[in-house]
Amino acid sequence: MASLPPVKLGVILFITFLVVLAMRKPLERLIVIAAVETSQPKRQLFLDLSLCLIAGVLANAYNRISFGFPIGSGISLMIGCGVAGFFLSLDTALARERIVINKAIARNHVLPPPARLYSMTKKFSLVALTTTVFVSIVITLVFSRDIVWLAGIEQSESALYQAQLSVAYEIFFILVVLLALVVNLIVSYSRNLKLLFENETIILERVSQGDLSKKVPVATKDEFGVIAGYTNSMIDGLRHRSELITALKLAEEVQQNLLPQRVPDIPGLDIAGTSIYCDETGGDYYDFFTLPHDKLGVVVADASGHGVGAAMHMATVRAFLHFGIRSYQSPSKLLSEVNYYVARDSSETSRFMSMFFLEIDPSAKSLRWVRAGHEPAIVVRPGSDKLQELSGEGVTLGVVEDYTYQEYALQVWESDSIIVIGTDGVHESRNENGEMFGLNRLHEIIHKNSAESAETIQNAIIHTLRRFQGDTPQEDDITLVIVKLK
Repeated sequence: MASLPPVKLGVILFITFLVVLAMRKPLERLIVIAAVETSQPKRQLFLDLSLCLIAGVLANAYNRISFGFPIGSGISLMIGCGVAGFFLSLDTALARERIVINKAIARNHVLPPPARLYSMTKKFSLVALTTTVFVSIVITLVFSRDIVWLAGIEQSESALYQAQLSVAYEIFFILVVLLALVVNLIVSYSRNLKLLFENETIILERVSQGDLSKKVPVATKDEFGVIAGYTNSMIDGLRHRSELITALKLAEEVQQNLLPQRVPDIPGLDIAGTSIYCDETGGDYYDFFTLPHDKLGVVVADASGHGVGAAMHMATVRAFLHFGIRSYQSPSKLLSEVNYYVARDSSETSRFMSMFFLEIDPSAKSLRWVRAGHEPAIVVRPGSDKLQELSGEGVTLGVVEDYTYQEYALQVWESDSIIVIGTDGVHESRNENGEMFGLNRLHEIIHKNSAESAETIQNAIIHTLRRFQGDTPQEDDITLVIVKLK
């Protein structure tokens, strides 16, 4: 085939490539475009490489039939078609990948991470190795042919000089062509990387600004596809978290509306109350009720646990309590009735709630209370360093369905006595050293501020507690009700 004129060989190759090119579009639609988008670049590579090799086979077959060249003489031609096909198919595959990436970006096409990873490192290594092999083969063939050619030329100085120039120009031309092909691949691949990097960066920038409306298109099966897939999983998690926070804020707003918006204005009583939750919602609860004969009902309760579950349980118990107040007779009957319904509903969830219910009769200056597993209330008498606990027996609500609660009474109180009802979140609060706030500190604050209003006493307790905790996160809900008997 070496005896065939270059122009004639070029015409034969041009015609065979035209034939193959006519087949390319239908085959591309059938093999490449019909496939999954992430598989299209790989199929484009194999299609175009195969077509270039088919063009070489057709050219060899024509030369064999028309000129009787032996099959072995077409090896160089097949190698040339293989080298050309390698670089051309890589370029078209990268172009196809750009099309896929742009389509995915335009449609915000979101897929899970690729099940099989085609590592970029392995692909780079394979391309570099194949390029080195092809370049080595081409240079070897060129040198082999030139050596044979040099051996047959005239051995004069001018002829050798011209031969050297011809060989140098030929090698230089081949190297320039190969270098141009390699640079073209580098530029083409860089464009793809730029697209992927820019899109990933844009999405992450939006996420950092709180915009979770867009995701990163999964357009490749390499590390970029994996990163995009896991970035999308992160965005989904952030969306869920954002929705959950919104729901918690709504639940917080709803629960805050379940607590008293203002304290009752009752002659002879100075009242203050507050609940501070360690999460958006909590299980602590306090409330005030207007009872028959101008009496006041005060309730402080603490559901097991904290957070959304405790808040839902608290809302349920509150509903039972408000329903029972409509037919109120006494503290013991009220809590026995509420406990019946709470225990019935809590049998499957094992949730319970402690509660302290206090009935205040301002006209008779008497107290009646029921302690359902809750912290005893504290009574501080004026001018006395001693504290009286409003204690008594009683299990928490929701444990025993038919439990009958016993009520206790204090017939006469002294004027300016202070009643403090709280949850264990007050005295069990800890500082950074693990030390608990304790009852002694609570008693000292009450004694120190006993001449002040109920709200001032409450604020003094909360302020001292916050200062004691320092930077230590609040671990439990805190509820406090102060009633000063004027």
